[in-house]
Amino acid sequence: MRTRVRGWRWRRSPLRRRSDVVEAWTVLVVTVLLCVGAPLAGAVAARWADGEARAVAAQQRAERRQVRAEVIGETPDRLPSVQDGGQHSYRATVRWTAPGDGARTTAARVPAGTRYGETVEVWVDSRGRGVSPPADGAAIRQHAVTFGVCATAGAAAVVLLGHHAVRRVAVRHRLAEWEREWARTEPRWTHRKA
Repeated sequence: MRTRVRGWRWRRSPLRRRSDVVEAWTVLVVTVLLCVGAPLAGAVAARWADGEARAVAAQQRAERRQVRAEVIGETPDRLPSVQDGGQHSYRATVRWTAPGDGARTTAARVPAGTRYGETVEVWVDSRGRGVSPPADGAAIRQHAVTFGVCATAGAAAVVLLGHHAVRRVAVRHRLAEWEREWARTEPRWTHRKA
């Protein structure tokens, strides 16, 4: 039966090697970094991503506007393949009247089931091109959370890879220390000459 002795690397012992102490400290540092450092890195990254996404959304809201337009192009009969805001949509040619410019046309995303001649709400940029709507609060939160989770996972992976590298070096040093000790001890046990 095998018995585990907890904390043996921290106690004084003739069997304890310097590599054991290094490995013990490494485990402590890795634990702190995984429990505190990685989540903190994720939170900082999520906060940064949230700020950047909000700035981009504000810029999009300033550059884009929603207009009522009439569908003048052909609409496909097959099922649409793109989802936009939880609804299926497809591109169709639409016409709207811009103040001071008169009638304008562009290709824009319209909801599935829209027919020729129907009026729909579309988003256009300053040049009159059909664009997607600006990011809403849910999309911004989703982007920030995803960025934070990826940053947390990346930080944890770096910590674990570093721990693995330190542990491999510690094991090599431990084996070398044991080999040197055995080279000194073996002649006394086996009565062979070194």
